[in-house]
Parts: sequence; C-alpha cells; structure tokens
Amino acid sequence: MSDSKPAQRDAYSLILEAIDDGIYKPGDRLVESELADRFGVSRTPVREALQRLETQAVLTRDGRSLIVASLDHNELAELYVVRAELEGLAARLAARHATEEEIRVLQAMAAEDRQLMGDAQALSRANRRFHMQIHLASHNRFLMQQLGLVHRSMALLTTTSFAAPGREEVALAEHDAIVAAIAARDGDAAYKALKAHISKAFETRLRLDAGEVRTR
Repeated sequence: MSDSKPAQRDAYSLILEAIDDGIYKPGDRLVESELADRFGVSRTPVREALQRLETQAVLTRDGRSLIVASLDHNELAELYVVRAELEGLAARLAARHATEEEIRVLQAMAAEDRQLMGDAQALSRANRRFHMQIHLASHNRFLMQQLGLVHRSMALLTTTSFAAPGREEVALAEHDAIVAAIAARDGDAAYKALKAHISKAFETRLRLDAGEVRTR
C-alpha cells in the first residue's frame, strides 16, 4: 500500500507533463493500457491518475472514453482573469518576502532565457519555470495551491504565445520589468508589471487563435 502513492504521483505528473508538452492535445483520447506502456508503470496508478485529472477537469468524458479537455473562448477569458490576479498577487508578495538569493535566481533566469530566443517551445518551458520561481518567492502556500490549479488548466492550451512573431523579445523585456520591481521591493510595481505581462500574453493568444498571427 505504501508503494502505490509514489507510483500514483509519478503517473499523474507524467501524464500532466505530456499534456503540457503537447504530446497529448485537446480532443486526444487517453487509453489506460497505452499510458501504462508509455510510462513504464502499472495500470492501477494510471487509472487513479486519470480519475484525478478528470476530477480536475483536465480530462473529460466522450462516451466511455477519456479525452483531453479543451477551453472555449469564455473559459479562456475567465482563466486569464483569474491568472492575472493571482500572478499579480504572487509578484506583490515576492517583492515583500523574496530572499536575496531568490531574487538573484530570478535575475539569472531572466538573463539566461534570452539564449533560448528562436525556440518557442523551449521559451515556453522556461517561462513556466520563471513564473513558478515567482510563486515560490511569494512564500504563500495557499496562493501556490490556487496557482497550481490555474496552471493545470493552462496545459490545455494548444499553442504558446511565444510562437507569435515578435512576442519573444517583448515577453522577455516584461520579465525584466517584473524582476526589477521585485528586486526594488516595489510590490505595486511588481503587481502591475506581472498583470500587464499576462494581459499581453492573453491578447497575443487571442490573435493566434483568431488566425491574425501566423506561427513559425
């Protein structure tokens, strides 16, 4: 019984990561036996992980099958409203509570991510790490729990805003502004900078979805 918990956690993380990386996209059917073979785990933890993801609305039912859920326009807008407020709050709290070491890590991330320009998927992964570091620097476990729910839903998006021409440079400049505000211990500026960053990302995503911006 004690061995099942790590296996379940691993299966859950592996499936969620595969969705996040676009291996499984909205509408794709997830088959218990195929997932067990892919990840090298038994079917029981996979079944439990699928049930958990269905409860979290990451997966949905299509008849008897479980498929990766999708977000319609209204759900996407609602998600970004909540994300902007929670991320902004995380930045405000990070300006107040981040250690000097955490600030130096954020500064290093912002600088090193420029080396990834031209690789939208790598930048997208780096962006998630950057935002997670801000969440950690907020030192508020309850906020992190809510942000975890939001970012699980973000995994359902089929494109990254970094795929839009010109978005990379702008987004990284926005990261610089966020880090500068946190380092200056200016909570209001950090909150505004991060909310503006999320707003621009949402606008870019809407344009991508509308076909106004061609991806590379």
